[in-house]
Amino acid sequence: MHNRTLLATMLLASLTTGAAQAQMSKDQYNAETRRINTRYAEDKKLCADENNSGARMQCLRDAKTAYDKALTQAKTAYQSKPGACHGECGKVTSVVLGEKAGESSSLGLIAGGVAGALLGNQVGSGHGRQVATLAGAAGGAYAGKKIEEKAKASKQWTVNVRYDNGREASFLFDHDPQMLSGDRVEHVNGTIVRR
Repeated sequence: MHNRTLLATMLLASLTTGAAQAQMSKDQYNAETRRINTRYAEDKKLCADENNSGARMQCLRDAKTAYDKALTQAKTAYQSKPGACHGECGKVTSVVLGEKAGESSSLGLIAGGVAGALLGNQVGSGHGRQVATLAGAAGGAYAGKKIEEKAKASKQWTVNVRYDNGREASFLFDHDPQMLSGDRVEHVNGTIVRR
């Protein structure tokens, strides 16, 4: 089910960026069809991970529908008349996928501390047991904090752009922006969209 949600997000992003395209050259059209084909292949791989055969088939149907729609939009953009850039336009210089660290809460700290204290309490006797319990609590709290941060980590895409006037900028996305190095983009309402 997680894959279907991810797929739906990717499909929505591709349809949104596809609708924003005004006109493209033959080279841009060829690059766009390659990108669409690559995305479709990735979507099919995601669908293969579905446990339920019904969900897998629905995922494949959704992926094919999005693929067909994206190809139609690319063809329409290629055949449309050139449009002027109404804002700042430029070219994507790189797209970097990174991981945004998750934030920990007191829950991970407390749960780890309690688990560490319980384990430390099993070691030694007398004063040694007390020291082991304290050391276990401290180590467990740290481990619990790190485990929670890792569990809450998320992917983050950084799109670097060089505008036609030479200025450079970076934009952060918490979803795949469906952009590749070399794509033409326009700065609109504080973000960028492919042209």
